[in-house]
Amino acid sequence: MYSSEERSAYFEKAIRKIGASDLVEGIVQLGSGVIGYKDGYSDIDLMVASSKIEDAEITRDFVRETLSDFGKSYIKEKQFSKDIFLVIAILQNGLEFNVSIVPREFLSVKSPLWKVVVDKTGLVTEKMETENKKFENKPIKYNVGVDVAFEFVYCALALEKELKRSNFIYALKKLEDMRDYTLIVQALNEEKKLHQFKAYETLDADFIKSYLSTFSGEVSADNLRVSAEKVKELFMETLNQSSIFSMDHDLEQLLYRNMANIS
Repeated sequence: MYSSEERSAYFEKAIRKIGASDLVEGIVQLGSGVIGYKDGYSDIDLMVASSKIEDAEITRDFVRETLSDFGKSYIKEKQFSKDIFLVIAILQNGLEFNVSIVPREFLSVKSPLWKVVVDKTGLVTEKMETENKKFENKPIKYNVGVDVAFEFVYCALALEKELKRSNFIYALKKLEDMRDYTLIVQALNEEKKLHQFKAYETLDADFIKSYLSTFSGEVSADNLRVSAEKVKELFMETLNQSSIFSMDHDLEQLLYRNMANIS
């Protein structure tokens, strides 16, 4: 395990070494570290901006090589588009780096938790401030990209179908999907930053209590139905408090008809 002092030292080392490259125009810190790390288990999240689009791939290689010298235990690369990459480095002491590599003109803001820590030209700050204004002016800052109400009901119908087939594993997956949609609505109700949100312990205490009560013991059709009914009740209660999501009358009738059929 690492101390907060060690994490700070690794952060400064990463900024210094990555920022020294001519490939790198700027570095943006992301996540809880911007306002003070949440706790001793928090990761270091960075966004490295390359000046040229064509340099993004070799910048990724440079970042990987740099982090490899930090006593890494494992490094994983991901590619999100032709020119946007992510390097995840898990060090031997457990500290995790999540470093995205993005050409400066493709920089974007997905959360208010960001801070420019290196900017060689001033253009990285300018771009981030422009993107931040766009983010702040969005009517829905964290668009989940799906019709949450419909997907919830669709999962509820699928769950009951799989229970009739005694397909408990798939029924459990559908139940977890229902819980996930409920968490999305509640997080947005509380104006949490949905992008990569995982601080569920900060949600309303009564909601947490109700959510945890939806879990049952032994896996059986009866227990899964009891859990599903609790999730449905919690989802509707949460949905009714939402200013973003709603359920039309026909969809609501479909859900309640399904609830009545299995109760």
